[in-house]
Amino acid sequence: MTNLDDLLKEAIQKATTERGHINILIAGRSGVGKSTLINAVFQQQLAETGQGRPVTQNTREISRDGVPITIFDTRGLEMSQFKETLSELEKVIKDRSNDKDSNRHIHAAWLCIQEDGRRVESAEVDLHNMLAKHVPLIAVITKARSDNGFRNEVLDLLPESRNVVRVRAISEEMDDGHILGTMGLESLVELTSEVIPEGKRRALAAAQRANLSYTKGQAHKIVAGAATAAAAAGASPIPFSDAAILAPIQIGMIAGITSVFGLELSKGTLSTLVSSAIGVGGATFVGRTIVVNVMKFFPGLGTVAGGAISAATASAITVGLGEAYIAVLAEIFADNPDATPSASDIGERLKEKMRMN
Repeated sequence: MTNLDDLLKEAIQKATTERGHINILIAGRSGVGKSTLINAVFQQQLAETGQGRPVTQNTREISRDGVPITIFDTRGLEMSQFKETLSELEKVIKDRSNDKDSNRHIHAAWLCIQEDGRRVESAEVDLHNMLAKHVPLIAVITKARSDNGFRNEVLDLLPESRNVVRVRAISEEMDDGHILGTMGLESLVELTSEVIPEGKRRALAAAQRANLSYTKGQAHKIVAGAATAAAAAGASPIPFSDAAILAPIQIGMIAGITSVFGLELSKGTLSTLVSSAIGVGGATFVGRTIVVNVMKFFPGLGTVAGGAISAATASAITVGLGEAYIAVLAEIFADNPDATPSASDIGERLKEKMRMN
């Protein structure tokens, strides 16, 4: 028998470590819509509710407990001291890039330029030149309404940008009553993912709320890894009495999916989810109980009375559990990207989902 508390603690620690933390620098002139963009892309109205800490005279660090991202919001492009601002910012980026902890590096930068202005200022070109030397840079054309070739102009003037994306962070009603919906936010998340280290993609998935497909994609990778581990565990068939070897794999998978969807990852939350998903109570995890309770939700598997868990069966059980959990969370966040579901609510939905399979 393995103590459930220990399994939960280990799973939380592993999921938190593997998710890590991402830092994105967002620069642009006043009024360009940076705060609106931050709030549209990231969880919990980060620009409004996050804690801001000055790191230079014109740059503040925005973060919030439970959201694995720090935003570096850089202002002062219009100021007479712009060169000093640029120099201070470059020093911050260099210092962080030299830090041994990769969670402190600045992993990407967004340079925001308002489409209505129809021009790229010299200060923006200078900032582009500096940033591109140190971090992957994406040019973000904000408040997009009508391109008229402006994106190509930005590409020409900011050639070191990894890409240029037009976004509209909030819907707008035009004078004729026509509604312009949001646009470009999903693409911005995808493009950012392409330029950051692979190890920071789970943090990006957990921090953002604009691209549910991206979060699901990261969660599917966790399930695939767990399925491979479960198959390896069952390569020399696991007797039911020893099936507790699957417990750390499946609990770790649930913790990883929970983490990548940006939900609270506490012992209480994980315990509730595990109990709902696998039907195990008490202070210990007993291998046979795990298997019987999982198998009863899968037609054809629940009739197995003895023998062993094969690699294929161990993998199938793990995939079924993981994909059911992803489907439940995807349904919740598709209905409301700002949802804060309780563990008990998720658990009830998960039990229902597994009964349907």
